[in-house]
Amino acid sequence: MDVAAHVWLFLGGVFLLAGMVKGVIGMGLPTVAMGLLSLVLAPAEAAAILVIPSLVTNVWQLFAGPAFGFLIVRLASMMAGVVAGTLVTSGILMSAAAGAATLALGVALVAYAMLGLSGWKFGFHRRHEAWLSPVVGLATGLVTGATGVFVLPAVPYLQAIGLEKDELVQALGLSFTVSTLALAAGLLRGDALLGTSAWMSAISLVPALGGMALGQAVRQRIAPQTFRMVFFAGLLALGTYLALRQIA
Repeated sequence: MDVAAHVWLFLGGVFLLAGMVKGVIGMGLPTVAMGLLSLVLAPAEAAAILVIPSLVTNVWQLFAGPAFGFLIVRLASMMAGVVAGTLVTSGILMSAAAGAATLALGVALVAYAMLGLSGWKFGFHRRHEAWLSPVVGLATGLVTGATGVFVLPAVPYLQAIGLEKDELVQALGLSFTVSTLALAAGLLRGDALLGTSAWMSAISLVPALGGMALGQAVRQRIAPQTFRMVFFAGLLALGTYLALRQIA
């Protein structure tokens, strides 16, 4: 088997796994893919390859739910903040500081997941969303540009504003779609989204979609409480992996 075949098998396995994780818990494709691809690629190259699978699977997730228009209106200021923050820090992903940013993200994910698994609940009153949404969006964008991962603080915020299971998954799809587009713009500006990476990204969409379909089938068969436990367990695993990979 030649080197090219090994590369395609590796990419296929990475995106099949990442798609399955996303299908089950509504997130995780960029985190899993970035973590595994960065074992053999520079962070900016890994981020460029995940752009198309991340964008298409997030658009699928966004339109598969029941509340598209409602969420667009409710989260508009958050999405504007995501775009602004991502464009500000996208250069970090293409610099030597990317590893430190990813380590910090992994530690934060572990802390949040452990808090969630403990059963402690928190929430925000609807009247606070006017100022919280743009702040959370900006912070999420800053993290996205630095690490290529879209989950903090967007995920805990969306979970805390009282969305139902399917609404939460759809809201995550909206947030991740906007984050992916903003990240792609930042990579284009830094000449990191080149022809070869774009082509590999397009091919990687196939296993990502297959994995997501399998994961969604699993999600439809689990109870809300089980979904919550799987959600936080997935975050814990992803955060632990990101942190340990940077330390090792």
